[in-house]
Amino acid sequence: MLRDASPQQYQFETITLDELVPEDHLVRKIDAAIDFGFIRDAVAHLYCPNNGRPAIDPVRLIKMMLLGYLFGIPSERRLVKEIQVNMAYRWFLRMSLTEKVPDASTLSQNRIRRFNDSDVFQQIFDHIVEQALVRGMANGRVLYTDSTHLKADANPRKSVNELRPEGVSEYIEQLNAAVEADRKKHEKKAPENAVAAKNTKVSTTDPESGFMHRDNKPKGFFYLDHRTVDGKHGIIMDTHVTPGNVHDSQPFIGRLRRQTERFRLNTVAVGVDAGYFTAAVCHLTREEGIALVPGYRRPNKGKNALQKKAFCYDPNQDVYVCPENKLLIYSTTDRNGYRHYRSEPSVCQRCERRSSCTQNRKAQKTITRHVWEEAKETANELRLTKWGKKIYERRKETVERSFADAKQHHGHRYARFRGLMKVQMQCLLAAAAQNMKKIALMVALFWLYKQSWMRLQLIMKLSRALHRQNECRQKNIAIATFGR
Repeated sequence: MLRDASPQQYQFETITLDELVPEDHLVRKIDAAIDFGFIRDAVAHLYCPNNGRPAIDPVRLIKMMLLGYLFGIPSERRLVKEIQVNMAYRWFLRMSLTEKVPDASTLSQNRIRRFNDSDVFQQIFDHIVEQALVRGMANGRVLYTDSTHLKADANPRKSVNELRPEGVSEYIEQLNAAVEADRKKHEKKAPENAVAAKNTKVSTTDPESGFMHRDNKPKGFFYLDHRTVDGKHGIIMDTHVTPGNVHDSQPFIGRLRRQTERFRLNTVAVGVDAGYFTAAVCHLTREEGIALVPGYRRPNKGKNALQKKAFCYDPNQDVYVCPENKLLIYSTTDRNGYRHYRSEPSVCQRCERRSSCTQNRKAQKTITRHVWEEAKETANELRLTKWGKKIYERRKETVERSFADAKQHHGHRYARFRGLMKVQMQCLLAAAAQNMKKIALMVALFWLYKQSWMRLQLIMKLSRALHRQNECRQKNIAIATFGR
């Protein structure tokens, strides 16, 4: 039978906020697993201790920001509206049912004025990582690094072309030292370090973003989030933002050193994709005592049918030997770290395979070899081992899954703000939210396993007791029937 709609209820009801939040809600698990007390000490230097109006609790402000990234709420105004009506959010923020929610401008102004140009968000992220390390959810033995792009808040058609210095490698000092030593060994003068300039597309809306144009990637102004994930349970160990036109390998070594020093890690191996397979990364990773396991990249064949792999390098004589058993002698080392080995033109002119070997007008074949090529060959050999393949297989289960979760559930497809530091803050909070969620779910899972194990032990104990009781009963029946 269809009933009439009940009238609006205005009677008073006695109920607590704790009763309105489901027991299995994510905020309950996070509140039980994560200690947020460190936030107050981290931001204490940004507040006046004895003057001004009483400030909103900084722990509550940071937790409000984290809620936005936990549940993929990109707008601070929308976040405030959600907190007003969501009992679980109020419970997590320790707010009563009648307490007024801080205005959206309070969030934005604290973020812009108080927390801007500070390392508060980096400290928050580091503390959560440390909590994961203490609980044994991460150990840093095997790390996986990759990058993903975030679309900048900039129209690709609103840009200007500027003549800017060409990007200098992060490893320029080590490279210059290696080049100078190599040229001195071969009795060559040191090369001149000229600073080249190139025409660069710069956004007029967000000049700190970079125009990205890569194969199989969208073109436009982007930021890159370089993320490192632990191989044990997928805890994010580091996140670092660069413009979209920066090569993946540039910040790799610096961020790797920061992690090992900051968290005192004993890292054994690092799994990376083919974009990090450069001579500098291979050499400097080996100097750190860490094995690099790179992905495979199909080499560029070039115009000649006879490829570089057909030429054999002889380390004893420091020469290349061509398929016709002729030598390519060392000529020079350029400032980019490449040694040049050249053949004798008179020999190549009489060679029958010249047309498939080189198109040079002087009939001279040139092969380049980096001063750190040996480290690159060692990393490639490690990639082909059974251990290396096992390490690399987990990359898609760790760092790639982390990016997929961030884009799908935490609003990581787009940059919410303009400017490198603000996007860095976004990536730190998103990574911290993912770590919080993973720690909370794993703590709940460990507790469930513990309860199941305790129940199993109790069942086994009862089973043994029943078995002993049954044996005693059978024994008593036998005595009563047949006598002693």
